[in-house]
Amino acid sequence: MSEKIEEPQQKGNLQVEEAEHHEHADEISPELEALLKTDPKHGLTTAEAAERLARFGPNELAEVKRNPFLKFMGYFTGAIAYLIEIACIISAVVEDWLDFGIILGLLIVNACIGFIEESKAESALDALRQTLALKTRCWRDGHLVELDVAVLVPGDIIVLRLGDIIPADGRLLGIGATGEATEGDLLIDQSALTGESLPVAKNKGKTVYSSSIVKQGQQMAVVTKTGGDTFIGRAANLISITTEEGHFQKIINRTVVLVLIIMVYQLVHFKGKRQGEFMVVLGQVLVLTVAAIPVGLPTVMSVTMAVGAKQLAAKKVIVKRLTAVEEMASVSVLCSDKTGTLTLNELTFDEPYLSNNYSSDDILLYSYLAAEAGANDPIEFAVRTAAEAQLAILQGRTHKHEVPGFKVTSFLPFNPSTKLTQATITNLTTNSTFKVAKGAPQVIIQLVGGDDDAVRAVNSLAKRGLRALGVARTVEGNMDKWELIGMISLIDPPRPDSAETIRRCNDMGVAVKMITGDQLIIAKEVAHRLGMQRVMLDAGHLVDPTKSEDEVTEHVIRADGFAHVIPEHKYRVVELLQKRGILVGMTGDGVNDAPALKKANVGIAVHGCTDAARSAADIVLLAPGLSTIVDGLVTSRAIFQRMRSYALYRITSTVHFLMFFFVVVMAYDWSLPPHLLILICILNDLATLVIAVDNAQISQHPDKWRIGQLITMSIVLGAGLCLLSFAHFYIFWKVYGYEPKNSPHGKGVTEEMKVPADQRKLESIMYLHVSSAPHFVIFSTRLTGYFWENLPSPIFAIVIIGTQIIALLMVIFGFLTPAVPAGQAIVVLLISLLYFIILDVVKVQIFKRWSFKLTATLVPSTARRTKLAERNAAGLQQKRVWESIDQVRKVAVMTAVVSSFAEKSTVETESK
Repeated sequence: MSEKIEEPQQKGNLQVEEAEHHEHADEISPELEALLKTDPKHGLTTAEAAERLARFGPNELAEVKRNPFLKFMGYFTGAIAYLIEIACIISAVVEDWLDFGIILGLLIVNACIGFIEESKAESALDALRQTLALKTRCWRDGHLVELDVAVLVPGDIIVLRLGDIIPADGRLLGIGATGEATEGDLLIDQSALTGESLPVAKNKGKTVYSSSIVKQGQQMAVVTKTGGDTFIGRAANLISITTEEGHFQKIINRTVVLVLIIMVYQLVHFKGKRQGEFMVVLGQVLVLTVAAIPVGLPTVMSVTMAVGAKQLAAKKVIVKRLTAVEEMASVSVLCSDKTGTLTLNELTFDEPYLSNNYSSDDILLYSYLAAEAGANDPIEFAVRTAAEAQLAILQGRTHKHEVPGFKVTSFLPFNPSTKLTQATITNLTTNSTFKVAKGAPQVIIQLVGGDDDAVRAVNSLAKRGLRALGVARTVEGNMDKWELIGMISLIDPPRPDSAETIRRCNDMGVAVKMITGDQLIIAKEVAHRLGMQRVMLDAGHLVDPTKSEDEVTEHVIRADGFAHVIPEHKYRVVELLQKRGILVGMTGDGVNDAPALKKANVGIAVHGCTDAARSAADIVLLAPGLSTIVDGLVTSRAIFQRMRSYALYRITSTVHFLMFFFVVVMAYDWSLPPHLLILICILNDLATLVIAVDNAQISQHPDKWRIGQLITMSIVLGAGLCLLSFAHFYIFWKVYGYEPKNSPHGKGVTEEMKVPADQRKLESIMYLHVSSAPHFVIFSTRLTGYFWENLPSPIFAIVIIGTQIIALLMVIFGFLTPAVPAGQAIVVLLISLLYFIILDVVKVQIFKRWSFKLTATLVPSTARRTKLAERNAAGLQQKRVWESIDQVRKVAVMTAVVSSFAEKSTVETESK
């Protein structure tokens, strides 16, 4: 924002500096400009209006509806869904209807959860439409008529009066409804569009925006832009182009390869035999696929996030999009709107400047006496509210418009030419009469004959972005001589909890940036009061044509906020940060915030927000203030840890399962029976649903899915489990004589062809082992540290151990599998329980040594090498900066010491 200093308005040694309000220029093409030369007293003709309506279209936001059925079908897409669907098709082909029903049920449950919980994208556009006016007064064919706003076209002459919602972007003409010249400005509340905390005074030639509200005055305007070309229309267009992405594709794709190898091997190796028949092989591959892929992953994730959403709802944080719960844990930058989000969006009485020994209560009382009762003006409302809250004399009154001990005998309301209000007051106690004036600082200072101290105070307030009002009264016994009482200062103050919320966010590794449409000096003042750094930049930095996108992005990362922004700028800030791989949260309450709320990874609409902001957001706060955002961060990080724990456990199980059975199938043509594999898959995944209520270790830094680390850790832990599996396989085969024999199953298999149960005890041993050993690993994957650092919740431990006791009883008593001695079964279970502790130590050591540098070394890629080089360069630069700071500090300390000695010597010399 640039500031222009007006010519002084008064005589005297010092002059009040008036900062001119600057807005973004509304670009109008020469072709469109030619259409705006309409005669204000006649307006467009019906024919002209019809031709322009056909050319520019109706003055409404384009409506795009998505087919609900297609939206529902969209939940059947994605890496995991495709694999599950393939397994479902195979189960139907081989007529395995039990598996078919289970798999299809999981697919439908996942889709229903997503469809019900996700908000519809077009609802944001619906809310934006509701902010537009429905009817407007317009000159057509020489008559002032009332029209639907949808038929307005560029060049129409509209009449704007107090309370009107402006129906389209327009240019003020400086004349009244009947063609007379108007002296006063039009006071426009455009806070919902631009985020400016104060109403803006606009006069002839200025642009007014669709959906803003007229607070004072009346004027005619010529319509310049309609529909999607308006300021609010561009915001709607930004909402409609946002997209989303998922996380798990890289984790799943490796499953298919090993399954296909097994399938091809069995078709070739057993060619001409029953084991080599296509349908038999397909059935075995189906079982391996269902058991290997994390079929329950989407359900476990959805249930975990749904439980978290319910916990947040109890804290008045409503989650509209379930995946936002997960993504909030990864947010490292929170971009916050100022007006109505960090601040109250209410003008309030700040610390005043006082003169002539008047007190703060005095200036409030005299301001109240000179305030116009019932005026629809935010400044008058702020004065009345502050006085009624702080002055004892105004408490408990019978008549709200009377002041005990005083009587208003005459009142001159605010006049744009004089820029003040004036009241004549009688003091009922002394029966004396005096006048009180309240208005623009330069006018009041001129009224009292000049006051340099007051001018300095006003200029100081203006440089801090505070609105000042002068208050004066006549001296006792002389109705023509005025004396200054002081200067009221008004500001939209920070919410009581905003500073603490920002501090807590910073403690959790989340940087908070203020993004506001308000003026730069106001943004700096609010940032100062919130304890933020004051590196606030004008929005011009975001669209500087002399800078590359990388340079602009660096400005965005380093700045503490931007002022004087429009919706496109907010959207661009979020977009630039996301291109750097930063997950961004955005808070806001107005129409101007809606595009950025939709674009952000997590959009948060605050209490009292507009319908447009609420619809575009992923999370809605029902309680005033931002403190619940910290609750959201804590809860989301707990949920993330639970999901990460399950993902690591489930992928480890998949790696272990595929590696072990790949070898034994290829080497010995042996595998567990299909019903046992499916039982492991279903029973263990259902048991892990209780991870949603497990204790979680809250990270002090933003979490994120480190895919390379996750897969590497899964492979290491899976390989460790494989060693144990092969040990069980060979020991019970070679030592106890439990040979690896498969019993044929399916159509055409007779009793004579089946292997007796006492010759299939190895499948019971391996079933118990494969069920328990990977399942107990979840006690380790819960944390990056040792498992005892944060013990699991009782219900979680009971359910996990309980499922394996069920498996233990099955193999002891021979239910669905051959019976084995109880001692052997118990030993297998205890070994599984102890083995996870060994793997836990391995896990901790890997996490301790893991770094991005290690990833780039072990799995090098161009992107990783580039990122590593950038990090090293940034580290060296930071080191040089700190060294420079240390040198400056040393110089400063030495200078202070020398200065102190010099002062001491001077004092001693003077004393002598």
